[in-house]
Amino acid sequence: MFIKDYISDVYKAVRSLLTGMKTTGKYFIHPGEIITQQYPENRDQLHLPERFRGEVVMIHDENNEHACTGCTACELACPNATIKIITKFDISPEGKKKKALDTFIYHLELCTMCNLCIQACPTDAIKMAQNFEHSVYDRSKLTKKLNQPGSKIKEGVE
Repeated sequence: MFIKDYISDVYKAVRSLLTGMKTTGKYFIHPGEIITQQYPENRDQLHLPERFRGEVVMIHDENNEHACTGCTACELACPNATIKIITKFDISPEGKKKKALDTFIYHLELCTMCNLCIQACPTDAIKMAQNFEHSVYDRSKLTKKLNQPGSKIKEGVE
Protein backbone atom coordinates (compact mmCIF):
# COMPACT_ATOMS: atom_id res chain seq x y z
CA MET A 1 0.00 0.00 0.00
CA PHE A 2 2.88 2.34 0.81
CA ILE A 3 4.48 1.93 -2.63
CA LYS A 4 1.17 2.63 -4.37
CA ASP A 5 0.72 5.91 -2.43
CA TYR A 6 4.33 6.88 -3.14
CA ILE A 7 3.96 6.32 -6.90
CA SER A 8 0.66 8.22 -6.88
CA ASP A 9 2.32 11.20 -5.13
CA VAL A 10 5.22 11.18 -7.61
CA TYR A 11 2.77 11.10 -10.53
CA LYS A 12 0.79 14.05 -9.14
CA ALA A 13 3.99 16.06 -8.55
CA VAL A 14 5.27 15.45 -12.09
CA ARG A 15 1.86 16.34 -13.54
CA SER A 16 1.79 19.59 -11.54
CA LEU A 17 5.34 20.44 -12.65
CA LEU A 18 4.46 19.85 -16.31
CA THR A 19 1.33 22.02 -15.99
CA GLY A 20 3.44 24.90 -14.66
CA MET A 21 6.07 24.40 -17.35
CA LYS A 22 3.33 24.43 -20.00
CA THR A 23 2.13 27.83 -18.77
CA THR A 24 5.68 29.20 -18.69
CA GLY A 25 6.33 27.87 -22.20
CA LYS A 26 3.12 29.50 -23.47
CA TYR A 27 4.23 32.91 -22.16
CA PHE A 28 7.69 32.34 -23.64
CA ILE A 29 6.22 31.71 -27.10
CA HIS A 30 3.53 34.45 -26.83
CA PRO A 31 5.12 37.32 -24.83
CA GLY A 32 2.26 39.73 -25.61
CA GLU A 33 -0.11 37.74 -23.40
CA ILE A 34 1.89 38.15 -20.18
CA ILE A 35 -0.30 39.64 -17.48
CA THR A 36 2.32 40.00 -14.73
CA GLN A 37 3.07 43.63 -13.88
CA GLN A 38 6.68 44.61 -13.15
CA TYR A 39 6.17 46.73 -10.04
CA PRO A 40 7.76 49.21 -9.10
CA GLU A 41 9.26 49.84 -12.54
CA ASN A 42 5.79 50.29 -14.05
CA ARG A 43 4.44 53.01 -11.72
CA ASP A 44 3.68 55.30 -14.69
CA GLN A 45 1.53 52.68 -16.46
CA LEU A 46 0.18 50.95 -13.35
CA HIS A 47 -3.54 50.29 -13.68
CA LEU A 48 -5.49 49.47 -10.54
CA PRO A 49 -9.07 48.24 -10.76
CA GLU A 50 -11.71 50.89 -10.07
CA ARG A 51 -12.96 48.93 -7.05
CA PHE A 52 -9.52 48.80 -5.40
CA ARG A 53 -9.60 49.99 -1.76
CA GLY A 54 -6.38 51.60 -0.58
CA GLU A 55 -7.19 54.01 2.24
CA VAL A 56 -9.91 56.39 3.39
CA VAL A 57 -9.58 60.03 2.28
CA MET A 58 -11.76 63.07 2.86
CA ILE A 59 -12.77 64.95 -0.26
CA HIS A 60 -11.96 68.69 -0.26
CA ASP A 61 -12.80 71.09 -3.08
CA GLU A 62 -10.67 73.95 -4.42
CA ASN A 63 -11.96 76.26 -1.63
CA ASN A 64 -10.75 73.80 1.08
CA GLU A 65 -14.35 72.86 1.91
CA HIS A 66 -15.61 69.37 2.76
CA ALA A 67 -19.01 67.73 3.24
CA CYS A 68 -18.39 66.14 6.66
CA THR A 69 -20.96 67.22 9.23
CA GLY A 70 -19.38 65.38 12.15
CA CYS A 71 -22.36 63.04 12.50
CA THR A 72 -20.05 60.13 13.53
CA ALA A 73 -21.94 57.61 11.35
CA CYS A 74 -18.64 56.40 9.88
CA GLU A 75 -17.13 56.04 13.36
CA LEU A 76 -20.10 53.94 14.49
CA ALA A 77 -20.01 51.78 11.35
CA CYS A 78 -16.31 50.95 11.70
CA PRO A 79 -15.92 47.45 13.18
CA ASN A 80 -12.54 48.07 14.83
CA ALA A 81 -12.42 51.78 15.81
CA THR A 82 -10.27 52.92 12.90
CA ILE A 83 -12.03 56.30 12.75
CA LYS A 84 -12.29 58.86 15.56
CA ILE A 85 -14.39 62.00 15.02
CA ILE A 86 -13.79 64.93 17.34
CA THR A 87 -16.54 67.52 17.15
CA LYS A 88 -16.95 71.07 18.39
CA PHE A 89 -19.90 73.41 18.67
CA ASP A 90 -19.99 76.43 16.36
CA ILE A 91 -22.37 79.32 16.81
CA SER A 92 -24.35 80.10 13.67
CA PRO A 93 -25.10 83.71 12.59
CA GLU A 94 -28.58 83.23 14.06
CA GLY A 95 -27.01 82.47 17.46
CA LYS A 96 -27.73 78.72 17.46
CA LYS A 97 -25.21 76.14 18.57
CA LYS A 98 -24.39 73.71 15.79
CA LYS A 99 -22.20 70.59 15.96
CA ALA A 100 -19.29 70.72 13.51
CA LEU A 101 -16.22 68.65 12.69
CA ASP A 102 -13.07 69.60 14.58
CA THR A 103 -10.74 66.68 13.74
CA PHE A 104 -11.19 63.53 11.65
CA ILE A 105 -8.61 60.97 12.78
CA TYR A 106 -7.99 57.86 10.69
CA HIS A 107 -5.82 54.97 11.91
CA LEU A 108 -4.61 53.28 8.74
CA GLU A 109 -2.80 50.54 10.67
CA LEU A 110 -6.13 49.32 12.09
CA CYS A 111 -8.17 49.61 8.90
CA THR A 112 -9.41 46.41 7.27
CA MET A 113 -10.51 48.26 4.08
CA CYS A 114 -14.05 46.95 4.60
CA ASN A 115 -15.71 50.08 3.10
CA LEU A 116 -18.42 50.19 5.81
CA CYS A 117 -17.55 53.77 6.76
CA ILE A 118 -17.98 54.93 3.15
CA GLN A 119 -21.39 53.29 2.90
CA ALA A 120 -22.50 54.80 6.23
CA CYS A 121 -21.57 58.40 5.36
CA PRO A 122 -24.81 60.29 4.55
CA THR A 123 -23.03 63.17 2.78
CA ASP A 124 -20.40 61.20 0.79
CA ALA A 125 -17.64 63.18 2.53
CA ILE A 126 -15.15 60.30 2.49
CA LYS A 127 -14.12 57.75 -0.12
CA MET A 128 -11.61 54.97 -0.66
CA ALA A 129 -8.54 56.19 -2.55
CA GLN A 130 -6.24 54.03 -4.64
CA ASN A 131 -3.13 54.69 -2.54
CA PHE A 132 -1.43 51.42 -1.67
CA GLU A 133 2.17 52.20 -0.71
CA HIS A 134 1.88 52.50 3.08
CA SER A 135 5.25 51.19 4.25
CA VAL A 136 6.78 53.37 6.96
CA TYR A 137 9.41 52.89 9.64
CA ASP A 138 7.43 54.77 12.28
CA ARG A 139 3.98 53.37 13.04
CA SER A 140 2.73 56.79 14.22
CA LYS A 141 2.84 57.98 10.59
CA LEU A 142 -0.07 55.64 9.85
CA THR A 143 -2.39 57.78 12.00
CA LYS A 144 -3.71 60.52 9.74
CA LYS A 145 -5.77 63.66 10.17
CA LEU A 146 -8.09 63.71 7.17
CA ASN A 147 -9.53 67.21 7.38
CA GLN A 148 -7.05 69.75 6.06
CA PRO A 149 -5.95 72.70 8.19
CA GLY A 150 -8.41 75.59 7.90
CA SER A 151 -11.02 73.52 6.09
CA LYS A 152 -14.70 74.11 6.70
CA ILE A 153 -18.00 72.55 5.77
CA LYS A 154 -19.58 73.38 2.41
CA GLU A 155 -22.55 75.71 2.38
CA GLY A 156 -25.87 73.86 2.24
CA VAL A 157 -24.60 70.57 3.71
CA GLU A 158 -26.67 69.58 6.71
